[in-house]
Amino acid sequence: MSRATGFGPALAPILALALGLLAVGCVSIPEELADHPCPDGGTTLTWENFGHDFMRSYCVHCHGGPNGYSSRALNTVEAVRVQRDRIFINSALDNTAMPPGPDDPPRDERVKLAEWLACGAP
Repeated sequence: MSRATGFGPALAPILALALGLLAVGCVSIPEELADHPCPDGGTTLTWENFGHDFMRSYCVHCHGGPNGYSSRALNTVEAVRVQRDRIFINSALDNTAMPPGPDDPPRDERVKLAEWLACGAP
């Protein structure tokens, strides 16, 4: 008798658990930047009126260069543009992996972050 799944018997319970958790929403798949195009007509959000303050308020404490906890510096618009896919996956919309802790950005700020990053972080 052949197995249709190709998985060994030891992996079957793990796969079933993973699929079950995914089905009930206990595990979420991060939304990606590529799935969120810039709105028609662009955005009014810029580094000057949004991005700089967002990064300063929520990111550069840890991602501020040599004095931060992370080697990923997010203190310039150029650095953010290079890392915008990663920032989106961790912090925009319902992606809430970053920042850790009690002072998370509110949902409306995460929605703005998604739009700003989708439009190229102007």
